Amino acid sequence: MNINATLIGQSVAFFIFVVFCMKFVWPPVIAALHERQKKIADGLDAASRAARDLELAQEKVGHQLRDAKAQAAEIIEQAKKRGNQIVEEAVEKARVEAGRVKASAHAEIEQELNGVKDALRAQLGALAVGGAEKILGATIDQNAHAELVNKLAAEI
Repeated sequence: MNINATLIGQSVAFFIFVVFCMKFVWPPVIAALHERQKKIADGLDAASRAARDLELAQEKVGHQLRDAKAQAAEIIEQAKKRGNQIVEEAVEKARVEAGRVKASAHAEIEQELNGVKDALRAQLGALAVGGAEKILGATIDQNAHAELVNKLAAEI
């Protein structure tokens, strides 16, 4: 065989193969490459959007956390103030109650003292009448002289 004819035959076969590949093989391969390239670009865009969304979400969470902490501190402060107010009200009620109990006790003591004084006056009057009876040697009618005994008891 002739080397030139073989070389020309192989060149023609190679040319036909290249034309066949360019016509039937390259378009699907190029389309697949473009599709893959587009998917990669879309994935990168989605990743960058997700990163931005993550940053925004973290910033929003930070703001909400700060707001929540401030609100919690405010609620705690209000609770402390309310607690102090309740304690002050309880102390004031206790003072008022103590004053009322003290006044009631003073009134009761005064009433008992007056009762004891009256009882002592009555006993003193009876003793005075008894003593006067013994001195005079005569019986004094206690009912008849009740007014005199009451005057004497009032003076004492």
